[in-house]
Amino acid sequence: MHFEAAASWGGYVAGPPRGTVVGDPVERIERLASENAVVIFSVSTCCMCHAIKRLFCGMGVNPTVHELDEDPRGKDLERALMRLLGSASVVPVVFIGGKLVGTMDRVMACHINGTLVPLLKEAGALWL
Repeated sequence: MHFEAAASWGGYVAGPPRGTVVGDPVERIERLASENAVVIFSVSTCCMCHAIKRLFCGMGVNPTVHELDEDPRGKDLERALMRLLGSASVVPVVFIGGKLVGTMDRVMACHINGTLVPLLKEAGALWL
């Protein structure tokens, strides 16, 4: 799992390089979601977020995780995710192949009905 956290010692630094103009939060989400095969927007203390990360890791998928509570602009991203989803229930939010899959219930529905593995293969996150 690749984690991106706000500037905390020993962690990765989230956000654009220094001096970059920060744009619209929705544009930032789209950019972050398109940079890796599986991207999860999460909150580090959320048990549902932990469960979805474990699901992907258990399948052999290495998701990129953006912890909203560790990002200085996390609240803006969270509001943008709410707009994208049309829901107040935000995290975890999963993107596969740059496309919005949704929250925990949508990911689990895909897993149960057998459509999650083909999505992961198509995105290049799973080879088996």
